[in-house]
Amino acid sequence: MTESPSNDFDPSRRDVLRSVAGVGAFGLVSDVIDEIAADLVAINVGYHDDGVLDTIGTLVNDIDLLRTYAWGAATVAVPKPFLSDGSVQTLQADDSVRYVEQDKAAQAFQQQLPWGIDRVDSDVAHEHGRTGSGGDVAIIDTGIDSYHSDLDANIGEGDSFTLGIGILSESSEQQRAERKRKRVKQTATRKEATTQGGLIPDWQDDNGHGTHCAGIVAAVDDTNGVIGVSPDATLHGVKVLTALGSGTASDIASGIEYVANQGWDAGSLSLGLMQDSALLREACQYATDQGTLLVAATGNSGPCTDCVSFPAAYPEVVGVGATTSDDALASFSSTGPEVDLVAPGANIRSTYLSILSSYQSLSGTSMACPHVAGVGGMLMNDGYSNTEAAERLTATAEDIGLSETEAGTGLLDVPAAVGVE
Repeated sequence: MTESPSNDFDPSRRDVLRSVAGVGAFGLVSDVIDEIAADLVAINVGYHDDGVLDTIGTLVNDIDLLRTYAWGAATVAVPKPFLSDGSVQTLQADDSVRYVEQDKAAQAFQQQLPWGIDRVDSDVAHEHGRTGSGGDVAIIDTGIDSYHSDLDANIGEGDSFTLGIGILSESSEQQRAERKRKRVKQTATRKEATTQGGLIPDWQDDNGHGTHCAGIVAAVDDTNGVIGVSPDATLHGVKVLTALGSGTASDIASGIEYVANQGWDAGSLSLGLMQDSALLREACQYATDQGTLLVAATGNSGPCTDCVSFPAAYPEVVGVGATTSDDALASFSSTGPEVDLVAPGANIRSTYLSILSSYQSLSGTSMACPHVAGVGGMLMNDGYSNTEAAERLTATAEDIGLSETEAGTGLLDVPAAVGVE
């Protein structure tokens, strides 16, 4: 999808973010987040020559380089008037500039054997020793509760990328302090953190959404709590959404780049934008080129037609819709030609913040996505390439009588995918 520069840079424009979160939520939850915070706004610039950054400096007196990306792009904080004083058009006229876009807002969609794990026959795969051991799955979300008893044995390294410039009504001083903190932060592992006044990882979950998704992938197989689809996989918390479940295209792009550079098998993205972002699109292409399998929730805009969110709508990403316990399409599940397959996503019990309630039942395509990502990690660890793993997931899906725009090729079938039928 090609973005219109006039739409991207209307400072009064607000993106409608759709999410399903909370216990038993089956309907659509819409929210509107202010894009302009104090006097700064973030823009994403794709370029052929990084001298473009100097050009931006000649247009404004105060710029803040927030991030650069391996594929020739940067996120820059500029004063709000930059969007309306002709500076954007001047920058777009530069032959070395590929695109300029305002950074877009994003948001999360929202031992008992959970019905979803049972329905996709993960237990059959487990009986054959297919438990995900050796696989690395990144939860690109609100983080992971690194102290949760059902997850901590499987927690690996992680990082945080939540700058939040231009989406929350914070003061300029608060924003600058947060950016400074992010610049000096160090990646923490679970082993470095202690509960007795030690370092809490920057990627620690303060929302619950990421922890819930992590449990669907790899809650451990013991006598307590729940069990994940891939209970011996290593989980990596990549925090791109804040405690409010919100973030930006650049936050997500940075998280995806990080996952790709780590060489991890799969990235699970239970989040989305309702508008295309060139930066996010390039991040997904970069990860694919680096060999990472990306799996994303299609969104909770249903009932609707052709409404799959980004990044699930990108061809490089496996787009996952949600089903109910009776194999019907969940009412909230977004539909369109970009849906690749479906997985259980209604009333899914999984891990939650241990300081609140250690387990919760949530609904959303967010819950469907990690079922597929966990199995994708198994396939990658088996030696499949990311494109081969994606093809295997869709080729072995079970036909449950839904149309292709509703369910792609069908319902995730774990034993068939990993070859233990």
